[in-house]
Amino acid sequence: MDRHASLFTRRFFKNKGALPGLILIGTALLLALCAYLLAPDHSPNANRIVPEIGSRPPGFVIHMLLVNREEGQAPHSLVRRMISGEENAYYYIPVTSWQVRADSIAYLKFMDDGVTERGSVARQQCPANPITTEHFYLGTDKFGRDILSRLLIGTRISLEVGLIAVAISLSIGILLGAWAGFFGGWVDDVIMWGVNVIWSIPTLLLVFALTLVLGKGFWQVFIAVGLTMWVNVARLVRGQVIAVKELEYIEAARALGYSSYRIIFKHILPNIMGPVMVIAAANFASAIVIEAGLSFLGVGVQPPQPSWGLMIKENYNFIITHNPMLALAPGIAIMLLVLAFNLVGNALRDALNVRGKVS
Repeated sequence: MDRHASLFTRRFFKNKGALPGLILIGTALLLALCAYLLAPDHSPNANRIVPEIGSRPPGFVIHMLLVNREEGQAPHSLVRRMISGEENAYYYIPVTSWQVRADSIAYLKFMDDGVTERGSVARQQCPANPITTEHFYLGTDKFGRDILSRLLIGTRISLEVGLIAVAISLSIGILLGAWAGFFGGWVDDVIMWGVNVIWSIPTLLLVFALTLVLGKGFWQVFIAVGLTMWVNVARLVRGQVIAVKELEYIEAARALGYSSYRIIFKHILPNIMGPVMVIAAANFASAIVIEAGLSFLGVGVQPPQPSWGLMIKENYNFIITHNPMLALAPGIAIMLLVLAFNLVGNALRDALNVRGKVS
C-alpha cells in the first residue's frame, strides 16, 4: 500500500501543474475558511453600504466618522463570526474634515469629489475613537461596498457550489452508471436513454429550467448545477464497469455467491475510482463557471450574497470606463480557481494512469 501511495505521489508531482494547482486550491480554502476574519468589512455578506463612496478605484482611502447604532449589537463568538460574520456596530459617515467639541462633533461629509455637506452629531453617540481611516485596496462597487471583502467571501460561494454540485453528480452518476454497466439489458437501456436525453439539452438551458422549477436562491442553484453534471459521471462509470465486470476476480466473487450490490460497491467501484476522481476535478471547475454564468444572468445566487458572477454583472459596465478592476477582480479570481482544479485534474490523470480513458 505504501509503495503504491509513493508511486502515486511521485507521478502526481511529476506534473508541473500539480503543485501550483494545489497551492491555489489550498489558498482558496484558507481564504474561504477565514474570510470574515480577513475581510476589512466583516458584516454578513460584506454588505456595508456607503453610497457616497460608490465606484471608487483601487487604493481609495477615506476617513470615516463612526456613529453608534441605536440597536445594541450582541457580541459574537469567534466561531460564529467565522461562519456568518458580525453586524456592524456603527454607521459609517465618510468625512473630509471634523472638529471634536465638548458635546458634539462637527464634520464635512464627503458626497463626491469636491462636494461636501456640513453636519454634526452628539459626542455621546460616538465611540471613544470616533474617526477611523478606511483603505479600499480593490476599490468599491456602485453601492460603496468593499470589493476586496466581497471577493474574499465570494470564495465560499464558488467552493460550495463546486463541492455540492460534484457530490450530487457523483452520487447520482456513480449509482446509475454502475447499475447500467453491471446489469445491462433493459436497465442499461432505460438509464442510457435518460442520459442521452439530458445530454442533448444544452447545460445552461437545463439549469435555467431547473432553477425555474426550484426557484432562485443559494441552495437551489447548487442543486440545479449538480443535477446537470451527473451524465458525464454515469457514462464514464458505465464504461468502466462493463470493462471490469468481465475480469477474473469478479467472476470469482460471483462463484463465491456474493450479492450483486456487494460486488459493485466492494469490488468494482474501488477499482475504477481513478477516472472518477479525474472527472470530479473537471466537474468542480465546470460548476464554478456555470454558477458564475447563472449569477451573471440573474438566475443564480441572489443579492446581497457576494457571488463572483454577480459581482461581474454589477460592475461589468466599468470595464470600458475609468475603473475596470471592479469587474476584472472577480473575473481573475474565477479564472485562477478554475485553472487550479484543471491543473490538479491533469495531474490526477497522469498519476492514476487514466490518460485516454475519460471521454
